[in-house]
Amino acid sequence: MTFSGLATFFLVMLALAAMPSASVALVVTRSATHGFRNGAGVALGIVLADLLLAGLAVLGMSLLAETMGGFFAVFKYIGGAYLIWVGVGLLRAKPKLMLGKPGPASYWVSLASGFLLTLGDLKAILFYASLFPLFVDLQAVTIVDLLAIAAVTVVTVGGVKVAYAGLAERIMARLKSVRVQRRSRQATGGVLVGAGIYFLAKG
Repeated sequence: MTFSGLATFFLVMLALAAMPSASVALVVTRSATHGFRNGAGVALGIVLADLLLAGLAVLGMSLLAETMGGFFAVFKYIGGAYLIWVGVGLLRAKPKLMLGKPGPASYWVSLASGFLLTLGDLKAILFYASLFPLFVDLQAVTIVDLLAIAAVTVVTVGGVKVAYAGLAERIMARLKSVRVQRRSRQATGGVLVGAGIYFLAKG
C-alpha cells in the first residue's frame, strides 16, 4: 500500500465514521443514558465487526485477484464508480436519523449491540470489497498491508466513535439537527466522490 493510498483510505474511513448514522446514534444513546463505558463498549463492538468485515473482504478479493489475474484491474474502475455512486447518494439523501431506545444497561450488551448492528449492514461488506482493490495490490497483499488496514480502521472508526461517546450529552441535540446531518452527509459524500474520481483518473 502506497503512502497516498493509505492517506486516502484514512480520509475515507474518517469521513464515514464521523457521519451521523445508526451506529453513531447507538453510541451516543448508550453513553448518554448508561455512561461512557457503555458507549465505548458499542464503539468496540463496531470496530471488531469492521475488522472482521475488512478481513473477509481482503481475503475474498485476494482469492478473486489470483483467479482472474490481469482482468482484476476492471474491479478498480468498478470500485471507483461505486465510491462516486455512494457519495452522490449521500449528497442527495434526506436526513432521517432516529435515536432509538437505549436498551438494558450492560457493557457486554452494548458491545454486542455495536457488533451485531455493523454485521447486520449488508452493504458494509460490499463497500469494503470495493475499497480494497483501489488501495491494495491484492495479488501481492502483505502482512504490512493488513496491519495498515487494521490500524486505520481502529484509529478512524474507534477514535471517532469513542469521541462521540465522550461528548454524548452535547451531541444528542445536534444529531437531531437537520442542518448538522445535511452538512455531514455533504462533507462525506464529497470525500467519497473525490476519492472515486481520483482512482478512476489514476486508472
